[in-house]
Amino acid sequence: QVRLVESGGGLVQPGGSLRLSCAASGIRFSFSLINWYRQASGKQRELVATITSGGITTYTDSVKGRFTVSRDNAKNTVYLQMNSLKPEDTAVYYCQSRDGADGRRYWGQGTQVTVSS
Repeated sequence: QVRLVESGGGLVQPGGSLRLSCAASGIRFSFSLINWYRQASGKQRELVATITSGGITTYTDSVKGRFTVSRDNAKNTVYLQMNSLKPEDTAVYYCQSRDGADGRRYWGQGTQVTVSS
C-alpha cells in the first residue's frame, strides 16, 4: 500500500520558519522524484519545489532563496525547509512522488501552512 504522509505544517508569523516532512512507504523511494506543491484557497495548485532521485533540486521563483528541499533515502523522507515565510505562502502543501521507471504518481493528503500575525 502506497502512503505519502506530510507533516510539520502549522501557524507561523511572517518571517518565521517551518520544516515540512513527507514520509513515504510502498514506493521505490530512492528511484522516485518528489515534488512539493501548494494550493492556496481559491487558487490552482502550483509546483513549489522538486528533488530528483539524484538529489537535483529546482524551485519556483517565488520561493528561491527561502525554501530548501532535501531527502533522506534511509528514512524514505523528503523535507521542505521554509524560511522567511510570507503571508502569501499560506496554503495546503502536498508532496507527490513520481517513479523514475514507470512514472506512477502518488499524492499525500496535505498539510496546512498558515503565515499570519
